[in-house]
Amino acid sequence: MKKFLTVILAVLTMITFTACGGSAEKTSAPEEKPADKILVAYFSCTGHTKTAALEVAELLKADTFEIVPVDSYTPDDLNYHIEDCRANIEQKDSAARPAIKNKIENPAQYKTIVVAFPIWWGAEPRIIDTFVESYDLAGKIIVPVCTSGGSDIQASVVNLKELCKGATVTEGKRLGIISKDEVKTWLDSLKL
Repeated sequence: MKKFLTVILAVLTMITFTACGGSAEKTSAPEEKPADKILVAYFSCTGHTKTAALEVAELLKADTFEIVPVDSYTPDDLNYHIEDCRANIEQKDSAARPAIKNKIENPAQYKTIVVAFPIWWGAEPRIIDTFVESYDLAGKIIVPVCTSGGSDIQASVVNLKELCKGATVTEGKRLGIISKDEVKTWLDSLKL
């Protein structure tokens, strides 16, 4: 009887180890490396840029972060017809750095940061300069996207290449004038 129990225990032990080993191989999936994550950070006063940024985030399955100024922009601050409106004053001063209310938690987890913004007087708003200078972006990929009624993004790309020390700044894209399919095709071409 002891031999019989010993044989049964040995068989059960082999079955248990075989079953556990087999199932672990089938269910294990590669873990996403935290440094491969994508963030879409956006600044939007009127909602146009937010809409575009959230569309990009959806296409990339990315996290989002809204860049919120300490002092919100009022409609008068954005009235370009008034010479001394806040937006005009900031854009004329390349050293202006409007304060940001919030911070990205654990920015090291992101390999790629899409930075979305409206174009103000042909370039990114100065709060975007504040944002990119607030983090160590060395080794990261920065993807500029903008919304604009007519200006292109090239001046902003040049500025961001200078400000994002050690980062790779990709070609930029103006959104809102192209379809969602065209946005997807462009994002796919970046191989993020």
